[in-house]
Amino acid sequence: MGSTLTNLIYHVVFSTKGREPVLVFGMRDELYRYIGGIVRVDNGILIEVGGMADHIHILMKLKPIHKFSDVMQKIKGSSSKWINEQNRLGVKFRWQDGYGAFTVSESQVPVVVKYIQNQEKHHEGFSFQSEFELLLERHNVEYDAEFIWN
Repeated sequence: MGSTLTNLIYHVVFSTKGREPVLVFGMRDELYRYIGGIVRVDNGILIEVGGMADHIHILMKLKPIHKFSDVMQKIKGSSSKWINEQNRLGVKFRWQDGYGAFTVSESQVPVVVKYIQNQEKHHEGFSFQSEFELLLERHNVEYDAEFIWN
């Protein structure tokens, strides 16, 4: 084959440090736009971003030249720096260590987009911890419940 052809779509989920609900509603839209800019600078495509006061979901398409962990380091590092520079929280902001990342087939993109867009409704009576553990189980990711939330 003379070319490399890919369609690499990732659904990424991570929370604020300690799952503190500090991402206030008005600030989230600005944060989402900022994260979109980070993805675009690396020639990625932000498909959808959303979340709640204590966590975020990102659906993005990346080229195979990207080292995924480097992209995530930029997203988390730059966005936390930006949040702290905004000085709206009154405390130092940090994301949790790590993240969950899952590949998505093109046929499932509309389903994941709708899922991300409906976070407010989805989380009526459903915690981030429950959601995250369910995502891990659905994607057959092994984890140790004793250590996942440290």
